[in-house]
Amino acid sequence: MKNYDLIVIGTGPAGEKAAVKAAYFGHKVAIIEKAEKFGGAMVVTGTLPSKTLKETSLYFSGKYEKGLYGIDRDLRHEASVEDFMFRKNFVTKTETETIETNLHRHEVDIYHGVASFEDPHTIRITGIKGEEKLYGENIIIATGSYPFHPPGIPFDGKRVHDSDTILEITRFPKSLCVVGAGVIGCEYTTIFSTMGTKVHLVNNKDEILPFVDQEVAKGLVDSMRDSGVSILFNTSIKEISVPQSEDEMIKVFLESGESFEVDMFLFAAGRSGEIKDLACEKAGIETGKRETIVVDKTYRTNVPHIYAVGDVIGFPALASTGADQGRVAVAHIFKTMDLDHLPSFFPYGIYTVPEVSMVGMTEEQAKEKGINYCASKARYPDMARGKIMGATAGFMKMVFDRDTLKILGVHVIGHIATEIVHYGLILVEEEKNLYDVIGTVFNFPTLHDLYKYAAYDGLSTITGHRVKP
Repeated sequence: MKNYDLIVIGTGPAGEKAAVKAAYFGHKVAIIEKAEKFGGAMVVTGTLPSKTLKETSLYFSGKYEKGLYGIDRDLRHEASVEDFMFRKNFVTKTETETIETNLHRHEVDIYHGVASFEDPHTIRITGIKGEEKLYGENIIIATGSYPFHPPGIPFDGKRVHDSDTILEITRFPKSLCVVGAGVIGCEYTTIFSTMGTKVHLVNNKDEILPFVDQEVAKGLVDSMRDSGVSILFNTSIKEISVPQSEDEMIKVFLESGESFEVDMFLFAAGRSGEIKDLACEKAGIETGKRETIVVDKTYRTNVPHIYAVGDVIGFPALASTGADQGRVAVAHIFKTMDLDHLPSFFPYGIYTVPEVSMVGMTEEQAKEKGINYCASKARYPDMARGKIMGATAGFMKMVFDRDTLKILGVHVIGHIATEIVHYGLILVEEEKNLYDVIGTVFNFPTLHDLYKYAAYDGLSTITGHRVKP
């Protein structure tokens, strides 16, 4: 049985970055992956595939060119599903190879198979070559998550999908029912709507994306409806009837009494921690709701030498935060003294059409905390770069303290919002105020002018007279 300073289970962003960092500091590291491809949900079934499909949908629908040149080029009927999936498959393949190369470069030992605990220090690996055991002085669990399957939904991976199998479709759906208006549900709703599919979005609440500033969320709802999406709030699935023949439509019955027919069905309401193969009870590891692992602020479990990072610990379940959680865990295990904790603020990116991104406090949170706040806005169509792009919608919203003018939150909906938000991250993290923004010079023309116009809009509100940019 081989001994290691650290065993990492899972090669997603959290696992890979933890393993590589530990190896960089000279420790003997093993990493275990049960899937055929490296990268976890980030590379294979979630983050990068869905974001690549979003970009591909914009290209094939002609929306990039339409805005820039005023040409309504419609390629939907020319593009095959193979065309649609080509870039997704290319990105997955190259990123998987990049991860494997990085692990080899840092001399991390790679094992393929299903990992499970024999005891708190011993990991059994079951693979196609049989079984073997490894001993780890320290262990990091980074096994990710999988789509939640409620009873009553006949998932078949052909017409009734979860967020994994929807990536393997062999034809475009003529129409689609999406259940769940969280990040995944909203992303796939807009991707398929952009490609010309009629989409019905079913949500059991009266709002989408509850953690997002609700003025921005409403902007996304309006955009969806303008694209022909039928949004059904405050209801849930009662029953679906899937015929044997693909020529017949799936019948969807809602608790509200409504019903409709669709070609395909996607359930995208929640994920669970991927721990069912681990035998956590043999190591004495405490688990929580939805099969997540309970950790402290250093990502240590109740077993002192075992840590858990990434989606398997639940919220926020982002590739960006998972990667740094892995690095923080290694810093605490081996006392590297370089990264004690994650920053107080980090951005959220939602790759819908249009994109939504945010950092810091929403208007609803400011109101709830009793802060004497103010909100200001700037619109894409009013910016010179926005006019060049042909933008007809999209805006930035700043939430700031009325007394100090300190910026508390930045919220963006529109083209490349997930790129634009990073300056907002600095403003919030470093407690900058409106005058700091006004005193900053940006390239012209760029969408970063949204920050200046929003800052001037805020000053106009405070002073009671129009302050011109």
